[in-house]
Amino acid sequence: MTAIMTTAEAIVGSLQRHGVDTVYALPGLQSDPLFDAMHQAGDALRVIHPRHEQAAAYMALGAALATGKPQACAVVPGPGLLNASAALLTAYGMNAPVLALAGQIPQVDIDRAHGHLHEIPDQLGLSRHFTKFAARIRAPHEAPALVDQALHSATSGRQRPVLLECAMDVLARRGAVADGAALPVRHAPIDDDAVLAAAIILGAAKRPLIVLGGGALDAGPEIVALAEMLEAPTVAYRRGQGAMPGTHRLFVPLPIAHRLWAEADVVLAIGTRLHMQQSMWGTDADLKVIRIDIDPEEPDRFRRADATLLGDAAEQCRALLTRLPAQNAARQPCDLSGHRGWLAQRLQGFEPQVGFLKAIRAALPEDGIFVDEVTQIGFASRLVFPVHKPRTYLSPGYQDNLGWGLGAALGAQAAMPGTPVLAIAGDGGFLYQIGELATAVQHKLRVVVVLFDNAMFGNVKRIQQERYGNRIISADLVNPDFGKLADAFGIATWRATTPDALQRAITEAFTQGGPALIHVPCGEMPSPWDMILMPKVRG
Repeated sequence: MTAIMTTAEAIVGSLQRHGVDTVYALPGLQSDPLFDAMHQAGDALRVIHPRHEQAAAYMALGAALATGKPQACAVVPGPGLLNASAALLTAYGMNAPVLALAGQIPQVDIDRAHGHLHEIPDQLGLSRHFTKFAARIRAPHEAPALVDQALHSATSGRQRPVLLECAMDVLARRGAVADGAALPVRHAPIDDDAVLAAAIILGAAKRPLIVLGGGALDAGPEIVALAEMLEAPTVAYRRGQGAMPGTHRLFVPLPIAHRLWAEADVVLAIGTRLHMQQSMWGTDADLKVIRIDIDPEEPDRFRRADATLLGDAAEQCRALLTRLPAQNAARQPCDLSGHRGWLAQRLQGFEPQVGFLKAIRAALPEDGIFVDEVTQIGFASRLVFPVHKPRTYLSPGYQDNLGWGLGAALGAQAAMPGTPVLAIAGDGGFLYQIGELATAVQHKLRVVVVLFDNAMFGNVKRIQQERYGNRIISADLVNPDFGKLADAFGIATWRATTPDALQRAITEAFTQGGPALIHVPCGEMPSPWDMILMPKVRG
């Protein structure tokens, strides 16, 4: 079907056809026709406008991580896109399907250095450094096909952010536009020979170990079945948290996995870069590695895998489950009690982190979303916070960028309005997006923020103390009265200084019906790094 419409209307219609019902966006001159088209879409398309472009992209990222579905943000060109670029870079590292719509100066003047408002040289080329696909819409009739192509790229294979830019005059241009068609997402076929090879290796394993990454999140039942069939301890550090429930008898935290890595004879890596294990813990000829990954470039990045299954994790695991029983040796039930006792000893004195995290876990429902931040409590959460369901532990991946959490939490809440969302923050990172408290109030996003305030960049200060002779620079902070600040935004506030008080405050905050801030004054905390950056044990 063909109709006369503006390019902006064609973009909006294409987004809706793909099921995108929310755009996180900041308006501006180059995007005026796009915002008018979104207004005309009425209730069918929700526009959430934050106070900064970084938050627009972080909100889209948080929504994509919480739902597993593509999400969209829109920003003006130049400084607007650059403000959003940190979130898009994070989405790239986290394999998140985010579509960024970027404005542009008049089409005839692009890359001619006339000095237009918000002009930047080679915006499209710049964008290709942190997106999987980037293209320019040059006419109304191109919009549906390019939106189709962009979202297909974002959701096919290794999911990653994509970008479409469109000049301000082109957005307003009218023309004949034909409906597009969603391109099918096709998974790689099952390679029976590779599956059999993997089954033979795994079946003969005496001490198997399973490592999960973000690519495993939609394969939870299959992973549990494999782990139980193999009696294999299973670990997820950050992105893979929740693929196997953290309370399962075979699930182990990172420090225990490090001990098991030293003695494992076969490792099954599902949807993970296996970066920490291979680059830091080490490998040798006695360790066989089987990789399940959707990205053909990943399995041999550090060393050639002994068997590789390319494709969707759930499909490949199901194929492996059909072949493994005939090859699988009998094993005794895996007894991890000694390792768990060792870790319990290690965690003694790891306070106040353990106590506060237990309080958060007790107050947050099993399906509640926990948003990790680059803070002392966040580092500890990666070791000791049980995660029950996939997509309920959002962590910024290898970019680990300070200040991402509030925006991501707001996006997760917008996309999952019936799900409790709790974001932790340190005082340093929290002020990156402090203005988004206004966004939470305006758009009724019921995020609970637990703010741990030690008046410092704690990790920076510890490094300066331990490695640089206590020469402290740019680490101490002067903070506002966070309770009064939140109150000025109309945010409900609590103050807690103990785990019990924190648990009560979280419970009350979730029942009061709006966004909330819980201020937790604290001091320096014991370092978690000897349980994260652990030494080589092989090779």
